[in-house]
Amino acid sequence: MDRISPEIRSVNMRRIRSTGMKPEMAVRRAVHGLGYRYRLHVNDLPGRPDLVFRSRKKIIFVHGCFWHQHPGCSAAHIPASNVRYWSAKFARTIARDATNLRELCANGWEVLVIWECETKDIATVQATVRRFLTERAGG
Repeated sequence: MDRISPEIRSVNMRRIRSTGMKPEMAVRRAVHGLGYRYRLHVNDLPGRPDLVFRSRKKIIFVHGCFWHQHPGCSAAHIPASNVRYWSAKFARTIARDATNLRELCANGWEVLVIWECETKDIATVQATVRRFLTERAGG
């Protein structure tokens, strides 16, 4: 049994945007606070990465744990209603993410994925980002 009615679920789903959500904004503030500048949602790259550092050839994606099905995360559950629909939707998202990652890596980009649940500890996010952006390619 689903926890909320179909009408409320529909309203909730309509309110979800693809950019500018709380986890992404937290990462953007953290990266900017470290002194790095970046481009947002670059259309000519696979997956429209959230943050792009062209001069470093590095990319950061901020993935929602539910939408991108973060392995081992409690937020990555499948809703109880319409299981077949949600399973297929999540499978497509995971496959698309993998394809985008392969394409980016094949074109020489280094990619960091920050999960929504990781943004709750912003100091760790900053340390991870700093390490990612300062290390040399393949390093």
